[in-house]
Amino acid sequence: MIRVRPMTAADVPLGMRLKEQAGWNQLEADWQRFLDMEPAGCFVAELDGTPAGTTTTCVFGPVAWVAMVLVDQAVRGRGVGRALMEHALAFLDGRGVRSVRLDATPLGRPLYEKLGFVTEYELGRHAGPPSSTGPVAGVTTGCHAHHEEILRLDQAVSGADRRKFLSRLFAERPEELRVVERAGRLPGYLTVRPGSSALQIGPCMASAEAGPLLLADAFHRHAGRTVYVDVPLSHAVAREIAAEHGLAMQRLLLRMGRGEPAGERVAELWASSGPELG
Repeated sequence: MIRVRPMTAADVPLGMRLKEQAGWNQLEADWQRFLDMEPAGCFVAELDGTPAGTTTTCVFGPVAWVAMVLVDQAVRGRGVGRALMEHALAFLDGRGVRSVRLDATPLGRPLYEKLGFVTEYELGRHAGPPSSTGPVAGVTTGCHAHHEEILRLDQAVSGADRRKFLSRLFAERPEELRVVERAGRLPGYLTVRPGSSALQIGPCMASAEAGPLLLADAFHRHAGRTVYVDVPLSHAVAREIAAEHGLAMQRLLLRMGRGEPAGERVAELWASSGPELG
């Protein structure tokens, strides 16, 4: 029998074990962030009384994200993943969410399609130790005074008010918030967070002028360290910059949606924040 219950901090070791099985990049701090942002929307599935899977949700007003759908390898194929997703979607429907989004692997795509998700576009995870072409002029460290403008830019590009996520990232790693300013306005930002296998570069939301500067700056500051950058396959310039700095595409992700479109401006998405929250 499958029972889905709320996740608590005591389940973080389970989440870490399952993400290690899957070869994912999260830290304990990521799990705690999910729990803090949406304490009633993170779940564990038990199969015959034994914890066997996880999922998390995060509500950004009318838009929500589903992530961390992980099932123990020993019990895959027994309906645990579907039970988790159905429970998560029922929770989000109860919150009045109109658009549910997730980043899927090709393996998970059939399940999500059965639940009403459709593929919107593809992202390529580019990985490796970047090379540096030297310091980048015009990019500076962001500060608290920039936050409101950054949040407005991010909402315009992503289609979601991700304030509770981004504010937390900026507070955790203030030195990693980088911005471009032009004539009193802010056309782009980028941040970076640590992971168990690599630094996750992103999100990076920016104009055509600011995006290349921010990516080159991130690659310079983290040259020689393993990084992940998730880039829309349609964004040829961002992919070219990643390749020019020595990164290779590691795997494919599918951005999928259920319900109303969020209205992303993909041309201004230079790097996703990762599969967890878009």
